[in-house]
Amino acid sequence: MEETLQQSTGKICRIAFVGPECTGKTTICENLAKYYQTQWVPEFMRTYLQKKWDEKKEVCTWDDLIPIAQGQLKSENEAITKANGYLFCDTNLFELMVYSYIYYQKCPDIIEKYAIKHHYDIIFLTNIDIPWQADDLRDKPNERKEVFSIFEKFLKKYNYSFSILEGDIETRVQKVISKINLWNN
Repeated sequence: MEETLQQSTGKICRIAFVGPECTGKTTICENLAKYYQTQWVPEFMRTYLQKKWDEKKEVCTWDDLIPIAQGQLKSENEAITKANGYLFCDTNLFELMVYSYIYYQKCPDIIEKYAIKHHYDIIFLTNIDIPWQADDLRDKPNERKEVFSIFEKFLKKYNYSFSILEGDIETRVQKVISKINLWNN
């Protein structure tokens, strides 16, 4: 199973977005991929759990975590082979690890191992200053500030360099572009 959680290597700049639900990660990734004419990796967990909800009206369980991790890495590893300079990741195993601690107070050891081992050149933590939009899967509208703080705590715990994204989507996209320009110099 460990080989399914290995991150492919390459000369592509990997940019990861983590943070509470409904904070613009998907929209930002879509906009940036279009701007840079490259690939972005959707949040596999959302697709996986939406299908589970639509078919069985069931929510995420502990047993779903490994298949979600494997699907996320498979999507990322496939996208990097098609990427043009940059790969924008709407979540990663680090986010899955944090949410595992939020919901289960623990994380499968193998997910935690690879969540910490994986490398992203630039990491953004998305703030909660974007309006909440309910859907079938989102369930923490009143805990967004707490979830943001947990993400920040975990990023600091593992000494990750990260930037906080705030403001409307356009402001966030421009901040990412500026950060990429600095990274390139």
